[in-house]
Amino acid sequence: MTQRYTRDELAAAVGRTIPDVIGPDLRVLFCGINPGLMSAVTGHHFARPGNRFWPALHRAGFTPRLFRPDEQQELVALGYGITNVVARATAGAAELSADEYRDGGKVLRAKVAELRPSWLAVVGIGAYRTAFGKPKAVLGRQPDKLGETGVWVLPNPSGLNAHFTVDTLAAEFAKLRDAVVEEEGAG
Repeated sequence: MTQRYTRDELAAAVGRTIPDVIGPDLRVLFCGINPGLMSAVTGHHFARPGNRFWPALHRAGFTPRLFRPDEQQELVALGYGITNVVARATAGAAELSADEYRDGGKVLRAKVAELRPSWLAVVGIGAYRTAFGKPKAVLGRQPDKLGETGVWVLPNPSGLNAHFTVDTLAAEFAKLRDAVVEEEGAG
């Protein structure tokens, strides 16, 4: 059963940050837009019950079973991590400014340079376009790398993104999974 939080508890989470889920030799660093209030309260990425990140990750073959947000650290052993474009929690991504996205993009570039994951997967096309100054970017593999790190843009898994179902999200995530497997097979 999902823990319920009061309006006051959620309101108190505005502006909080949560730690990245990172480790050495990451195959994919998944990058959310910014933490939602449920994530800020729990300290777990993609924690809102309506968020489809965890089901899409599993259905795409990244995880052997459906992980709960409180099991996020188990991703590291599989070679995956999680960060955000913007660190501060808000009730919705619409509360973020273009400057915050651009500043977040600079921070993200530095993280990628330090961690050197094989892939950076940004979950949110609008966030990617603004943070990286690529207004015409489309979903999927991006033509530009960050150093040796390939860049992939995935749809936003938020339950508010009605353009995608869990199955269509999983199909997009699976394209990245196939590229990861293909690259590892060639290496």
